[in-house]
Amino acid sequence: MTGCLQVYTGDGKGKTTAATGLAIRAVGAGMRVFIGQFIKSSDSAEMALIRKRLPEIVIEQFGAGGFITKKPSDNDIAHAHNGIQRLLEALTGGNYDVVIADEANGALDAGIISLDEIMQLLDRRPENVELVITGRNAAPELLDKADLVTEMKNIKHCYDSGISARKGIEY
Repeated sequence: MTGCLQVYTGDGKGKTTAATGLAIRAVGAGMRVFIGQFIKSSDSAEMALIRKRLPEIVIEQFGAGGFITKKPSDNDIAHAHNGIQRLLEALTGGNYDVVIADEANGALDAGIISLDEIMQLLDRRPENVELVITGRNAAPELLDKADLVTEMKNIKHCYDSGISARKGIEY
């Protein structure tokens, strides 16, 4: 199989959900999947289900907990750098067919990883491994290198009318 670089970005809902759907499809085809989640430190409903029912998908989280709204802490940065190392191992170790860097764009945008680190992932990716990078505000350099780019665009959201995040729908 020839692997591609896919980027799911934009301000709309569904980037992680799309990557999760691809992971499930890949497992259904006999592939091995690694999901590395930046910033996040707790499971959404789909990640909890995957951990419980799909042991073929390995999930690791590289978040210190909570959103990064100000200057990232040293703890945020340390978790993210560990994530880059784990993704490099997953990409180059020969154990996975699909590697998902969930919220890597957000981690880059928040300043807890660098564009050089993202580019290192791209440069070291074997040609048979599919790499999916999600998150808002994808860097133009990443978009230029991608084989597939999907932008989720927010037209209208429940949040706009005051409805809070709902378990099983938004998380």
